[in-house]
Amino acid sequence: MTHRPPVRDWTNDFDHTDPRWVADPYPIWEQLREQCPVAHSDRYGGTWLPVKHEYVAEVAYDTEHFTSRSVVVSEVRPGDDDLPAPIGVAPPITSDPPFHALARRLLLPAFGPKAIRGLEPYTRALCNGLLDRIGDRREFDASVEYAQDIPLRVIARMLGFPEEDADQFRHFIRLVLESVDATAEERQAQVNAGELDAYIDARIAEHLEHPRDDLTTFLLEATLDGEKLHPDHVRGTMVLLMIAGIDTTWSAIGASLWHLAQHPEDRARLAADPSLMPTAVEELLRAYAPVTMARLVAKDFDFHGCPMKQGDWLLLPFPAANRDPDVFPHAERVVIDRAENRHAAFGLGIHRCLGSNLARMELQTALEQWIRRYPEFELAASDNVTWSAGQVRGPRTLPLRIR
Repeated sequence: MTHRPPVRDWTNDFDHTDPRWVADPYPIWEQLREQCPVAHSDRYGGTWLPVKHEYVAEVAYDTEHFTSRSVVVSEVRPGDDDLPAPIGVAPPITSDPPFHALARRLLLPAFGPKAIRGLEPYTRALCNGLLDRIGDRREFDASVEYAQDIPLRVIARMLGFPEEDADQFRHFIRLVLESVDATAEERQAQVNAGELDAYIDARIAEHLEHPRDDLTTFLLEATLDGEKLHPDHVRGTMVLLMIAGIDTTWSAIGASLWHLAQHPEDRARLAADPSLMPTAVEELLRAYAPVTMARLVAKDFDFHGCPMKQGDWLLLPFPAANRDPDVFPHAERVVIDRAENRHAAFGLGIHRCLGSNLARMELQTALEQWIRRYPEFELAASDNVTWSAGQVRGPRTLPLRIR
């Protein structure tokens, strides 16, 4: 994907779109943990990368020195006038305190355990329907024909968006999360094209004309301090749910299937003892956490000897934190019955993923239905597995063979 020169030294020239990082970032993080636990790169105008769990956690909890006003590293840095303060472009994930707490609290009921339990029967039926569509074929792409459709259709249902717009959703995901290595001019042109805004505005207009029982209508009718939400708040939250709520879980489902395809002992245990599934899901989330978040340095300060400057990017690699051997024994191994597992797959601090209940339900349901239907499967062609670039990592092609 990247048009940039290859990385030659990960300690002072890293790039999360480099083909080696995209294909297998784990050895890179392991090397940095030993040699340079807070790496720096001049790429993207200056970016930092802490890889130890304690440093990642420290940044995640520090809202004084790090702002969440923009959470996707690219060549375009938002200026003070570019984002609607205090909302940010995609609240609550891009909102800083104190507004963040208000924006997050507003959404808590929609993502609480009771609401998510109500979505489980639909999700299970959806998984079975996708498996029925695959039918008796012995080889197929599990990412394209299974993993990607599950969160996409669940989020579309929650927002009240047409499920037939699936290709458009995927286009927006690539636009926002995967084309980050574009030049500043290319990135700005993508934003100025206004495709995403136009799509969201059309859905808002539909809901204003025909209100219904879904999350979009809820946002349009919601109030904060007695006032209707600002239009930027409504639009930004819809974008957040549509983009982040789909790609992250799609990636987690695909990575879990990728692992199970190569580990018959884990497949056999899950098939023989379904009660292991909740614990296995947590371990798969730890080992293959899909999300690397980002922050902007809010003001000049020294971070463990690193002279960070206002406006510098900082990548917040929760997947690297989850592989830190100082925190997780045998961190490089997937132990599906790991008893103690305080992983950071859903982030840390005030921005811990609001949709964690939803993601867990989707991942567990997807794996349960898959294992019941296909207890024996393997990679059909390991060389043809491809991974997404950018800050959400998961297989984009996953050819599997049913045995």
